[in-house]
Amino acid sequence: MFFVLVFISVTIWLAILSIYLFKYKHLIDVTKNIPSPPALPIIGHGHYFIGKTPDQYIVQIMDFMETHGRTIKIWLGPELNMIMSDIKDVEMILSTTRFNDKAGEYKMLEPWLQEGLLVSRGRKWHKRRKVITPAFHFKILDQFIEVFDKESRILLKNLKKESEMQTKHGFDIYNWINLCTLDTICESAMGVSINAQTNADSEYVRAVKTISTVMHKRMFDILYRFDLTYKFTKLAQEEKKALNVLHSFTEKIIVQRREEILKAQENKTKSSEKNEDITDVGAKRKMAFLDILLQSEVDGKPLTNLDIREEVDTFMFEGHDTTSSAINFFFYNIAINPECQRKCVEEIVSVLGKDKNTKVTYEYLNQLHYIELCIKETLRLFPSVPLLGRKVLNECEINGKTIPAGTNIGISPLHLGRMEELFPDPNSFKPERFDVVTSAEKMNPYAYIPFSAGPRNCIGQKFAMLEIKTVVANVLRNFEVEFVGNAEIPPMLIAELILRPKDPLMFKMTPRVY
Repeated sequence: MFFVLVFISVTIWLAILSIYLFKYKHLIDVTKNIPSPPALPIIGHGHYFIGKTPDQYIVQIMDFMETHGRTIKIWLGPELNMIMSDIKDVEMILSTTRFNDKAGEYKMLEPWLQEGLLVSRGRKWHKRRKVITPAFHFKILDQFIEVFDKESRILLKNLKKESEMQTKHGFDIYNWINLCTLDTICESAMGVSINAQTNADSEYVRAVKTISTVMHKRMFDILYRFDLTYKFTKLAQEEKKALNVLHSFTEKIIVQRREEILKAQENKTKSSEKNEDITDVGAKRKMAFLDILLQSEVDGKPLTNLDIREEVDTFMFEGHDTTSSAINFFFYNIAINPECQRKCVEEIVSVLGKDKNTKVTYEYLNQLHYIELCIKETLRLFPSVPLLGRKVLNECEINGKTIPAGTNIGISPLHLGRMEELFPDPNSFKPERFDVVTSAEKMNPYAYIPFSAGPRNCIGQKFAMLEIKTVVANVLRNFEVEFVGNAEIPPMLIAELILRPKDPLMFKMTPRVY
């Protein structure tokens, strides 16, 4: 009996090994014309990343592409990945819904976002996208400007306090910016303020920071990457507590707002029956992202509380750290390029005047043309999302290259933005390169993709641009911004889920006098 069990066990393992080797051989055979760095058996290219710090990962990948080609394959054990920076290949991936599924790394987001727009797929993604698109109509965005202006003025107060205490070493403005964008996105998404800028140690703020830490570690630390090992870690327990805080908060707001709407409708009906003036029934309230979802339907049915929570949480995630990163790098760029800062300030004064109390409006923001060029150039050099990921579900051919089913595709806006053939003198900050009036020829739409491109591009990019404009306009008309550091040495970057500098960018801020 013992020998029978041994025979069966060995047979099963040999069958599994044969299937594995057959599949592995197939992957190697069909991708043999795709270049790659030298690989080792079993671990593939994993040894290139052992012992490296997060800031060295992206440097290594960019070095691979410079050495071996614009589209390359990388093996991480048996897992096949392809990194693409050939514009024809990038366009093939991003321009169609055929490759709409996100790469495996995005699974790290699912505990928080569930099946929200960022990670959903297929029919669900298509229907949700259609429902959410009206939320970013200019008439809705116009209502958000008041929130942008209000929260950025609280930021000014915090920066003023910091500037009064600053030494010759300056201070890190990122944390204040991050709290400002958190307050902004929370009020825009849910119609409530969590006052993060005045209470940075609140339970909700701590929970957001915990989830950010979880996502970063799970993507780059092997101990946390796999569910089997991750669930036994202390971080997994911290994540569970943080998710409870975040989901409970969102659900509470959804239920509360749904009840308010029902009550307002009941009052309206009663008033109508009594022939009363119903103009002021219910408090006038700015339309939040949540309100639009509460009024939306899919296949003739209203969204459930879970459906709404998924999208509100997704909006919170996508509009928080990404915007903070862009604003932080914007100030770095205009601080080390004083002429650009001067032009920004001149434009602000020409549009808003010298009265620093003038409120920012949608009309004013649309006139800040040069500042928009500076933001675009910042996002070319420092895209908030440095790597886009897709997963190929079925074996296919792209421009003569066979891509096996299950392959993860990586596309780096960071690398594309620094390619000489796409952007001459790529390491220089030249906002004018985005001025369509002076550009010699139209830019390839898949060369510049900080907001991705094609059908799965960032739905909130106009929202982000208006928020960034509001913050930088209010800060620059109140402060001169000086970078404290060596402007000749570019900052080392950590290309995780969100791009960030390895070391804090330190600034000195001086009250601006006209």
